[in-house]
Amino acid sequence: MGKGTAMDLGLKGKVAVVTASSRGIGRATAEILAAEGARITMCARTAADVMTAANHIRARTGTEVLAVPADLTKAEDIQRIVDRTVEAYGTVNILVNNAGGPPAGTFDGLGEVEWQAAFELTLLSVVRMTRAVLPLMRRAGGGVIINLQSTSVKVPLDNLILSNTIRTGVIGLAKTLSFELAKDGIRVNNVLPGAIMTDRQREMLALQSNRSGKSVEEIVRLREATIPLGRFGDPEDLGNMIAFLASERARYVTGVTVQVDGGLVRSLM
Repeated sequence: MGKGTAMDLGLKGKVAVVTASSRGIGRATAEILAAEGARITMCARTAADVMTAANHIRARTGTEVLAVPADLTKAEDIQRIVDRTVEAYGTVNILVNNAGGPPAGTFDGLGEVEWQAAFELTLLSVVRMTRAVLPLMRRAGGGVIINLQSTSVKVPLDNLILSNTIRTGVIGLAKTLSFELAKDGIRVNNVLPGAIMTDRQREMLALQSNRSGKSVEEIVRLREATIPLGRFGDPEDLGNMIAFLASERARYVTGVTVQVDGGLVRSLM
């Protein structure tokens, strides 16, 4: 499914909060959910970016889109996202927890400040967002929480000790919540992007090109040779999986961690 093409998942009128959604996977997810008729709240740190993205999706899909500038490391900003959503739509049915990844580095190169910042961004933001929406979902008789994480929770990645450590905490949280919230009709799942061609990925490829002297095209070709399906993923590939998991079509799916990676991760589970 391409951008803006509905697959009729029964999401019309549902209220979805998608964090870190001014670009990349978050933006694609917001647009696909909007194309399905869901009412959307988008947020990002830069007001102009999230407003521009919201205007684009609103014009393209004709659905209601609320833009809220917010920093996911601040508890008051997270509460404001939810409060503004309730003012606009009355409830929250779907929460997509997304945030930029913690910085690269090895154990010896990272100090207390970096560990604390990564914990607040990657794990505590999920805890706070989830805590903020739970009363609304319980009152509505159910809901869906989907956490965008990384394939580093399946196969640790070199030079990414913060991600390897803290993202696995989100997986433990989600699995436990799937047990605790099942009685409330709330499903909790995780989605893991593989090599996805986002703006951030393009920036990283350009940096790698400058360092190595190889062209971006050559680096992409080498990377794609390691992916069984033979290509980088598009942000929409993630958005499609998230839309499915958010829908009634996935009503019997909870507590799972699904990678969308073209077969890149070679682990059995």
